[in-house]
Amino acid sequence: MTAPDRPLSRRERPAKPPLTRAGIVAAGLAVLEAEGMEKVTMRRIAAELDTGAASLYVYVQNTADLHAQMLDELLAGVTPAETGAWLTRLIDLLESYAAVLFQHPEIARLSMSTHTSGPNYLRLLDTILGLLGEGGVPENQAAWGVDILLAYPTFLAAERGSRAQPRNARDFADLATHVAAADPYTLPHVAAAGDEIVSGTPAARLRWGITVLINGITQTERA
Repeated sequence: MTAPDRPLSRRERPAKPPLTRAGIVAAGLAVLEAEGMEKVTMRRIAAELDTGAASLYVYVQNTADLHAQMLDELLAGVTPAETGAWLTRLIDLLESYAAVLFQHPEIARLSMSTHTSGPNYLRLLDTILGLLGEGGVPENQAAWGVDILLAYPTFLAAERGSRAQPRNARDFADLATHVAAADPYTLPHVAAAGDEIVSGTPAARLRWGITVLINGITQTERA
């Protein structure tokens, strides 16, 4: 006859792993992937880690700080190519940054009001400055240019995250239909541009936009 089950004493229970900042961020990312950004709260993360919400504040200032650290952790996957022309490497790097944000548009939207200063972000910042320097961009222009280069893909990703549903093929087709039907007398420039307004893939338009910004930074002196 087996002994009836009895509650385990504290001494008999397996010890919980100690709380760490990295562990809290990892739990936040896990909840984000599984349940969405609206569920990434201090209370929810505490439940995930089997602890009280108050204990998290030893490692994370608040929810905004948690989101910033989550973004920084995601940026670990943004790595530059080691060879090639500086311009190509910079464009590829920014496309890699954009890809991370497009996968997590809610993080991108939050990053517009919550700036991270974590090690991965600073590494990205340093790499962009270094590549602009290779291209002969003066340091003061590069310093201001970084903000513009990162803001562009962040805005595009945040725009996607601000809608309940992303733009789809029907939306684009509707725009193309209206452009094609534009009256050349009342909308002469729209009619003249025609299909060019809606041409190209999102990836091609992103790469072109990044290139435009880089060219502007290299050519525009700071006052």
